[in-house]
Amino acid sequence: MTTSHIRNGRCAARPYLFATSDAEAFVTSVFDATVLARHETPGGAHLEIAIEDAIVVIEAADQFPEHVETTTGSAYVYVPDVDKAYASALAAGATSIAAPEDKPYDERQCGVKDTFGNTWWISAYTGT
Repeated sequence: MTTSHIRNGRCAARPYLFATSDAEAFVTSVFDATVLARHETPGGAHLEIAIEDAIVVIEAADQFPEHVETTTGSAYVYVPDVDKAYASALAAGATSIAAPEDKPYDERQCGVKDTFGNTWWISAYTGT
């Protein structure tokens, strides 16, 4: 299978989120993410960020041009330690929408909203 048409050669479908300028610090601290690309834009940056085997694209700015229609979104991210990621998210300015708890579908999960209003569901599979 050829992947030359896909930036970084993987992840043909990617979450695309708008966020405030603190997004890069948020995802790198909460998810131990790696910035693959950072392109300056008027008032902000276009970020391509790897979280383990996934890539998230984020348009980050504190004020977007009038012609840009921003929306909030959601992402579901698996991490090794839900409680640690939850604490990191709150320390980075996120608001809790669901504290960490064990779910009946063999996951420990929590939810937070970042400073732009995006929802991040943070989970770890606990089954065997």
